[in-house]
Amino acid sequence: MQVWKLIPLVALVSGACTTAPADTPADTAAATSHLSEPVKPMPSRVVYGADPYPSTYRPLPSDDVLIRNATVFDGLGGEIKGGAVLIQGGKITAVGSEAAMTLPAGIRTIDATGRFVTPGIIDIHSHLGVYPSPGISAHQDGNEVSGPVTAEVWAEHAIWPHDPGFTRAMAGGVTAMQILPGSANLFGGRGVIIKNVPARTAQGMKFPGAPYTLKMACGENPKRVYGYGGGRFPGSAPFSRMGNIAGYREAWQRATEYKRKWDKYNADFDAWEKKTKTPAEKADDKGPGDPPNAPDRNLELDTLMGVLNGEILVQHHCYRADEMAQVIDLSKEFGYKVSAFHHGVEAYKIADMLAKEEICGALWADWWGFKAEAYDGIRENIPMVHKAAGGCAIVHSDDANGIQRLNQEAAKALADGRKAGIDVSNAVAWTWLSRNPAKALGILDKTGTLESSKAADVVIWSGDPFSVYTRADMVFVDGAITWDRSDPARRPVVDFELGQPGEGDVK
Repeated sequence: MQVWKLIPLVALVSGACTTAPADTPADTAAATSHLSEPVKPMPSRVVYGADPYPSTYRPLPSDDVLIRNATVFDGLGGEIKGGAVLIQGGKITAVGSEAAMTLPAGIRTIDATGRFVTPGIIDIHSHLGVYPSPGISAHQDGNEVSGPVTAEVWAEHAIWPHDPGFTRAMAGGVTAMQILPGSANLFGGRGVIIKNVPARTAQGMKFPGAPYTLKMACGENPKRVYGYGGGRFPGSAPFSRMGNIAGYREAWQRATEYKRKWDKYNADFDAWEKKTKTPAEKADDKGPGDPPNAPDRNLELDTLMGVLNGEILVQHHCYRADEMAQVIDLSKEFGYKVSAFHHGVEAYKIADMLAKEEICGALWADWWGFKAEAYDGIRENIPMVHKAAGGCAIVHSDDANGIQRLNQEAAKALADGRKAGIDVSNAVAWTWLSRNPAKALGILDKTGTLESSKAADVVIWSGDPFSVYTRADMVFVDGAITWDRSDPARRPVVDFELGQPGEGDVK
């Protein structure tokens, strides 16, 4: 019998309560024998850390500053002409009229007359760092194509912080992004949200407190890569869209059973732990016995169970409307939620369905037609998804060049929507670049809008940010200047670029 630390106390309590005659020598010997059994420390519940590779990000040094006389888009859809933004301690402390603000004496000011101030751009779909520049085979770390289900891999383990693309994105006003695995697999692995700051390690860029995400892909990519991409006929599964769905279901079923085992283990451990703290009712009570055994760990299923537990957000690559509808039904079958469909060139066909299910569409302005499933795209896709009651439209890049000009991508969608009679203000359109991606990434409580107490992730633009002539003059992350177009000392160059042709060049 295992004797835990609580057992001797139970024995003593039961002995003190007895009304029997005084112990005989035999009784004493039996009790002494019981108490002399070795006492083992209380076993601990088996728990695996949810974040074994924690963020080491620390905000860069910053000064308190007042940005004044600007046209402000607050990221919530509001526009303030002649507005001001007060940044203190790396946080936004006030937005609106300068006259209504209580300003500390001697605070530094930036006159933004004729300029615009917005929340920093958040790119919800990037492969910077995992498909870095220069684009050579040695750097191709974005797809683990060893199998159609690779939920066990994590994009953060492949991020190269010296990718010159990060500073180019910085010059385009991007303050945060989601780095995703590629779309070869049904389940490509975990994505990670990062701050766009210079760092030596991926952990040094990792967004503190942001949830993990899971990249999934439907349609042509998985069935091509595994079904016939190797020149085999027939290839391996999946070979068809039927195989795609079957592959999802098989994986989610395994995850459901894995979760059930862990739920049972935790319930059994709760019951066992309760017994160890409950006084024995009888003197001969043998105690709680051994603790339950934990299930064997499976790294792939850990990620899928995290989705089922609502801890990991699904980001699903999907082009066709009918396939997005199938995935929505799939999510209901297994009890999880899709946070955003990515690319979604046919999202306009089911904009009402996406809005009803509270699923965002992370979309291109006019990138379509490059394969069959991307053929039926329209330029009004983003504004049509936005127009649906409760719709959540996002402008994304999926491209090392596109990420540098996401404000211009949004401008194209805005103009095409207006031509179609969808009247969206410039200030509201900015939600496609900051608020909505923050919402779909689970970080809206921390960034994405210019609101008091949120991170001071801010961009000062040289003019109307929807103009092709406008540039990001200054970029702030947590109140620190990470990019200053007028100061070469504040235009970072990654270590890899030093001494290379085009060092620090920004078009």
